[in-house]
Amino acid sequence: MAAQASSFRLALVQLAVGSNKATNLSRAAEKVREAAQNGSKIVALPECFNSPYGTQYFKDYAEEVPAETGQPGPGAGESCKALSQVARECGVFLVGGSIPEVRKGKYYNTSMSFGPDGALLGVFRKVHLFDIDIPGKQKFKESDILSPGDKLLSFDTDWCKVGIGICYDLRFYELASIYGLRGCKLLLYPGAFNTTTGPLHFELLIRGLAANNQLFVAGVSPAQDLTASYHAWGHSMLCNPWGKVVVSADEKEGIVYGEVDLSEVDRVRSQIPVTAQKRWDLYSITDKTNI
Repeated sequence: MAAQASSFRLALVQLAVGSNKATNLSRAAEKVREAAQNGSKIVALPECFNSPYGTQYFKDYAEEVPAETGQPGPGAGESCKALSQVARECGVFLVGGSIPEVRKGKYYNTSMSFGPDGALLGVFRKVHLFDIDIPGKQKFKESDILSPGDKLLSFDTDWCKVGIGICYDLRFYELASIYGLRGCKLLLYPGAFNTTTGPLHFELLIRGLAANNQLFVAGVSPAQDLTASYHAWGHSMLCNPWGKVVVSADEKEGIVYGEVDLSEVDRVRSQIPVTAQKRWDLYSITDKTNI
């Protein structure tokens, strides 16, 4: 068996999302092709990449997502089919940001991940819903429309195991800790932090999760559009196991490329052996998802 490669190029697509779903899907596919042509092996799209972000849009843009992994069948939604096709065409692992999903009469904020053969590797439904109230600045309640997911998603690639979260999930360190215990070395969070919380917390949270779990963490935002009803922060970024920003974007549309050198994970963990020094006799984090 060939030795596993220790590094690869990751692409974070900071997409400008509009109101036309077909256009959003077409432009997302163009960006995935561009990323693949530039040597990317894993490509990630932003949260709600096929629709505007907002509770008033979720029902209108919602699609069904396959219940089973593998090649999407005829009943798969148009976004699933488009992601599967471009992943297979480009031969990349593709984390499909997130889309509004309808399932058995309930709505979810859902991420689909695909392999280089176009097969659906798994589905993650946003676990922690964005219900906040910052007086005079921001009030938003996803739970008015959405239901929370109840499972985590990690999957194997040719380089490492990858764990998935969506936006507000960044604030809950337990999820990242469980992914670390599962053996993940890269966590990807499609997320549309806003212009209030983004400048305060987006980088802070990503760097904190990377340093505390000694792995790579990336956040993938839509591009900022101040004419939209919701203003995403942008600034997609990749952080390394030291908690250092490897690469980051501004607020505009573009692709951020980062080299993920997995030897850094092993090096940091050997120098500061946090996992071996945990006091499991005093505390614990339990994975209850049985995946």
